Amino acid sequence: MNIPENLKYTKEHEWIRIEDGEGYVGITDFAQKELGDIVYIEIETVGEDLKKEDPFGTVEAVKTVSDLFMPVSATVLEANEALEDSPELVNEDPYGEGWMIKIKFTDPSELDELLSPAEYASLISES
Repeated sequence: MNIPENLKYTKEHEWIRIEDGEGYVGITDFAQKELGDIVYIEIETVGEDLKKEDPFGTVEAVKTVSDLFMPVSATVLEANEALEDSPELVNEDPYGEGWMIKIKFTDPSELDELLSPAEYASLISES
C-alpha cells in the first residue's frame, strides 16, 4: 500500500499535501482501491469556506457513491479540472494527477490533528 511520507491523513482516507502555504487534497491509495473504478467526481464547493469534516464533494465508483470530507477548515480555491474528463486519474495516480481540490487554510493549527503516515498505516492495517 502506497502511503507517502510527505502527506498528512484523515481517518476518512483523505490526504493533504502542503505547498507554499496552501493545500492539495485527495483520497488515499487505500480509499481508491476500496471504491474500485471511479467514474465521476463532483465538486461544487469552489469559493466556499468549509469547516473541518464538512463534505466538499462526492466520488462515484461503479459500486457506490461516497462523500469527500475536508481534512481541515479552509477555503476551496479550485477543483482539479482534469478529473471532469478523466476521473480514473484518482485510481491511476491518487497522490499526483488525481488530486481533487486546492485549498487555503483558515485554521492551520488543525493540521496538527491529522494522522502521520505511520498512524494512517496503522489505521488501515486494522481494516
